[in-house]
Amino acid sequence: MNFHDVRFPASLSFGSVGGPERRTDVVTLANGFEERNTPWAHSKRRYDAGLGMRSLDDVETLISFFEARRGQLYGFRWKDWADFKSSKATQEVSFRDQVIAVGDGHQTEFALMKTYQSGDFSYARPIVKPVVGTVRVGIEQDELQEAVDYTVDETTGLIVFSQPPAEAMEIMAGFEFDVPVRFDADRIQTSVASFQAGEVPNVPVVEVRI
Repeated sequence: MNFHDVRFPASLSFGSVGGPERRTDVVTLANGFEERNTPWAHSKRRYDAGLGMRSLDDVETLISFFEARRGQLYGFRWKDWADFKSSKATQEVSFRDQVIAVGDGHQTEFALMKTYQSGDFSYARPIVKPVVGTVRVGIEQDELQEAVDYTVDETTGLIVFSQPPAEAMEIMAGFEFDVPVRFDADRIQTSVASFQAGEVPNVPVVEVRI
């Protein structure tokens, strides 16, 4: 697909507003009960990049980035400051953060994922844009060495082991990650006068499937 593996300036995404969106179809029955279903297996995130603009230089940087992406044509990486790593926000990334799979003695490729847990229920989110140099991988209680025991494809989130992990062994990983997104409009309207008066442009950004 059309995707530039470059990150939107993190200093400009800081301060933006956004988060996950779900789609749920709700049908109210004649007896008052509801039936609820969703066509989406995974949530989609939306952001407003305009709220991160703090100066006219920021606006110039935004316009350059927008033009280089040809508006909505090319996707790009986005740092979600509220949710960008496998660990809790106040903790450092560790290879023990997430259990991403269990070995079967044959498989060598595994996809990164982050599990969101609430009570007895959970959601496993695929991670397809890990940040270069942040991925740590282990099997059971032993951390492995990148380029020796495994390789990481930072463009897809795939971990490839040099030898298949043994059967029933937990495969764990820790990482920072970006969200694959695109601009959700083909134009950006800015005004020097309005910006100096405290108004910022509306710059919608939406997650894309990779």
